[in-house]
Amino acid sequence: MPQLISTFRCLMALMTLTVFLGLAAPAVAHFGMVIPSAPTVMETAESELNVEIKFWHPFENQGMNLDKPKSFQVFAAGQPTDVLANLKPAKQGEFSTWTLSYKTSRPGLYAFVMEPQPYWEPEEDCFIIHYTKAYVDAFGDDEGWNEPLGLKTEIVPLAKPGGQYAGNVFTGRVLLDGKPVANGEVEIEWYPGPDLAGEAPYESMITQVVLTDEAGIFSYAPPAAGWWGFAALNTADYQLAQDGTDKDVELGAVLWVYFHQFKPAVKK
Repeated sequence: MPQLISTFRCLMALMTLTVFLGLAAPAVAHFGMVIPSAPTVMETAESELNVEIKFWHPFENQGMNLDKPKSFQVFAAGQPTDVLANLKPAKQGEFSTWTLSYKTSRPGLYAFVMEPQPYWEPEEDCFIIHYTKAYVDAFGDDEGWNEPLGLKTEIVPLAKPGGQYAGNVFTGRVLLDGKPVANGEVEIEWYPGPDLAGEAPYESMITQVVLTDEAGIFSYAPPAAGWWGFAALNTADYQLAQDGTDKDVELGAVLWVYFHQFKPAVKK
């Protein structure tokens, strides 16, 4: 009997430790990604853009499969064009991604916008839909960068996305169904680039988190140059069925912004 009690106590301790570790493990952030080959086009030779499209853990450069998006549009002068049929399947490692070749034929601000198929995430017991966008300004015209595009949920820049240096304070407003989201979480990650992974002193620092204010506005100052993703997460007012059970849907408003390295002055 004493041996049986001792074994039971060991099993209970192991179960408690397992639960504790499960609770203590940091959640891994998911990001829809739309990454143009250049954030700004100034020369005709640069006008042919290659857009990288995937569902990813950007900082660690670890992937997930992305089914063909539900929609993919390019907004120019505020007007959308459906380019879903132009997407090409690709692979990064073992994971399915997509690419788009797009020519910026005239001056203006171009917004590349993806709505993915709902992604079932068993670890979070919910579906994920990230409405993801990135801007490219072409030939010196960036009018309309602070205008909403009318997406289900989106981040509207309050600082010009085409003119950011690393260290600048970037500000945006989170909208859901056209209304500001007060006191909402915005997850932020750096994408170091193809075949590269960032290094963080602690796992808790991989994903930065800020809150919106009462007007849905947030601010953040990226410490390094490169592409940074901002993901404002909210629960949808509807559910989707998974194995016969209705599950919550996480709606993400994702915005990718390029931050340039500030170069020191040179003697003229």
